[in-house]
Amino acid sequence: MQPSEITEILNRPISQELLSRDLTCLAYVAQDGTPRAIPIGFAWNGATIVMCTPKNAPKLPALRRNPAVALTIDTEVHPPKILLIRGTAELDVVEGIPDEFLQTNSTYEMTPEQRVTWEAEVRSLYDGMVRIVVTPTWAKLIDFETILPSAVEELIRQREERRRA
Repeated sequence: MQPSEITEILNRPISQELLSRDLTCLAYVAQDGTPRAIPIGFAWNGATIVMCTPKNAPKLPALRRNPAVALTIDTEVHPPKILLIRGTAELDVVEGIPDEFLQTNSTYEMTPEQRVTWEAEVRSLYDGMVRIVVTPTWAKLIDFETILPSAVEELIRQREERRRA
């Protein structure tokens, strides 16, 4: 997929709405070779998706060995809106708490006092984190109104051909 195609998909209003959410599902291949799909907070900066994790997270050795990842960001309503993204994870070990980690938790309903307490707890727990940075190399938006999964689009095309025959 060409970068301009990816940009066009990610700049669509529905994609922008999904990219402003807090959670994505990160899929990767674990150390034992089996698939994993985990929920994780993320921040979109207009070019990359950034997720933050503890330096001792089990996913890190797996991502170092095989950095290919897939992300799903979706809604819980019908019809669902789904943004699928593929890319390669780059790992960036940082001291302290990355701004993206604080940003990924910014929309949770907390009073200002709860936010201060939460942030103090986070800062006391982590001496550093790992930023998992994914630059999209492929993207697809599915809204089940104007864009369907490719397999469903194919079935519709086949049905139309049968009706014309």
